[in-house]
Amino acid sequence: MELHIKAADRADRKPPDNRARMLISCPDGPGIVSAVSRFLFEHGANIVQSDQYTMDPDGGMFFMRIEFDAEQLDAALPGIEADFAEVAGRFAMEWKIYRAAHKKKLAIFVSKEDHCLVELLWQWQAGDLDADIAVVVSNHPDMREYVESFGIPFRHIPVTKDNKPEAERMQLEAVGEEIDLIVLARYMQIVSPHFIEHYRSRIINIHHSFLPAFVGGKPYAQAYDRGVKIIGATAHYVTEELDGGPIIEQDVQRVSHRDDVPELKRIGRTIERVVLARAVKWHAEDRILVHHNKTVVFN
Repeated sequence: MELHIKAADRADRKPPDNRARMLISCPDGPGIVSAVSRFLFEHGANIVQSDQYTMDPDGGMFFMRIEFDAEQLDAALPGIEADFAEVAGRFAMEWKIYRAAHKKKLAIFVSKEDHCLVELLWQWQAGDLDADIAVVVSNHPDMREYVESFGIPFRHIPVTKDNKPEAERMQLEAVGEEIDLIVLARYMQIVSPHFIEHYRSRIINIHHSFLPAFVGGKPYAQAYDRGVKIIGATAHYVTEELDGGPIIEQDVQRVSHRDDVPELKRIGRTIERVVLARAVKWHAEDRILVHHNKTVVFN
């Protein structure tokens, strides 16, 4: 019964069917905001939210996120996109328009530690994560019963040093081409460059340290050995550089000399789950623009 109640809550909170989101990045210069606003006005759209950021008004990059409403959006959107190409060309824009009511399809990868997965499922059930979780993939069978209790498909795909190419083929098959985002929720395997290229800027990982400190394995042990007074977690897009992708969100908590490695891990789990959930939510709501090794997050 609880699942049905929460499903109803999600339906009540969904964005209006006539709402769209536009993300823009381009070299900064005069007239960008005016041109975009006038274009939307001339196409009968009403801007309901607008955020912008410039790296440097004199020759830097400009970033913009606009939410707008348009009557009969499904019918109007192809014409809006076709006509906007002229404006985009004038300002050398990279741009994309998303229907706000179209839920992103997520695939979550997990190993044995469940805290990040549980947080995502809780937020999805409560309606705070406006997305569809299409599948959970794991190299261990431990979470099957819990995941399937939410009505979400679970795929157990073991990964060993001898079967990695075959395991990856099965993972790609389980995820499919229609997936919008893959979330590595403490998935303790390194994904291949081929896998990353398949979902460029569509894989989010949670790393259990405040990057760029303590890259790689056992970061809490590294932090303890260094005697840190603050520990943290970092959600970032995955690239070929280990733990080096564009950072989306981070948070920290103070610790002391009294905290051993198990205690650091216990404290860190709370930070990890919150940081990852924020990053996934912002991606699902089209709030992130990637520029080289950085992100602009309109949160």
